[in-house]
Amino acid sequence: MTAFIFPGQGSQKVGMGADLADASAAAREVFQEVDDALNQKLSVMMREGTDSELTLTSNAQPAIMANAIATLRVLEKDFGLKLKNAASCVAGHSLGEYTALCAVNAFSLTDTAKLLRLRGIAMQDAVPIGLGGMAALLGSDIETAQKLAEEAAGGQVCEIANDNDPSQVVLSGHAQAIDRVLELAKAHGVKRAIKIAVSAPFHCSLMQPAAQRMKIALENTSPSAMDLPLYANVTAAKVSDSAEEKALLVEQITGRVRWRESVLAMRADGVEQFVELGGKVLGPMVSRTDKEARVTSAITMEDLEALAKDLA
Repeated sequence: MTAFIFPGQGSQKVGMGADLADASAAAREVFQEVDDALNQKLSVMMREGTDSELTLTSNAQPAIMANAIATLRVLEKDFGLKLKNAASCVAGHSLGEYTALCAVNAFSLTDTAKLLRLRGIAMQDAVPIGLGGMAALLGSDIETAQKLAEEAAGGQVCEIANDNDPSQVVLSGHAQAIDRVLELAKAHGVKRAIKIAVSAPFHCSLMQPAAQRMKIALENTSPSAMDLPLYANVTAAKVSDSAEEKALLVEQITGRVRWRESVLAMRADGVEQFVELGGKVLGPMVSRTDKEARVTSAITMEDLEALAKDLA
């Protein structure tokens, strides 16, 4: 069994998707549709913009999705490999969950782009710049991270945002609490604590205003039936019903991304191979979670050609 997985924020870089667009009409169509949906030349920014522009949450989220869906469309249209025939399930990390839903035709590409643009703006607006922060704990398990978060909180918000793999956990909350995380990490046996360059404290309770805005937007977006089941970030459980998944997307804004648990759940359900489209971020996390899992990352035309042959 094979799972297709889709990366989240942090995987963006200037030039992403350019080679695919040069080589494939299928990729160009995706970038054009996203540009039209957002009434913005996002594809130009992706190709030749600045890092600071592309890193803005409201740009990064639809850009990462567009790149991953373009990669999928090239695989399907140029190399003849249909996702619903090649995979048994999908999953995505944070915004990647929206990409996964687009990949299984629950959301149209246009709707996905608009939802992610709003999600980026809503998450940015939820907390004034400078008041929130995030830190990655390297060489820390989930229990250690929880104890550190509780001690560092000091009456403020400090919560686990991402449980990525057995050695990487991300904390999110008030800026002062995150500063305390950095000070206290060594005493808790954490190998390294690194402040992440983000403009807002994602996946913690401070994002509640963003969750409210997304709830309204998702209520006004009608999903179609999903071609394949998806493993949801906030539950690490399989979902096959689009209506149920919409509610989980609202929870996801403030909730923990249970990526490690999702990988283990997929493995327990028989998934042996994980294919990451449009990035090389999740693959290493999967490998650190389960060394027996087969992992493939596909970004280039060459990657996709090899993948199509492998999965045919």
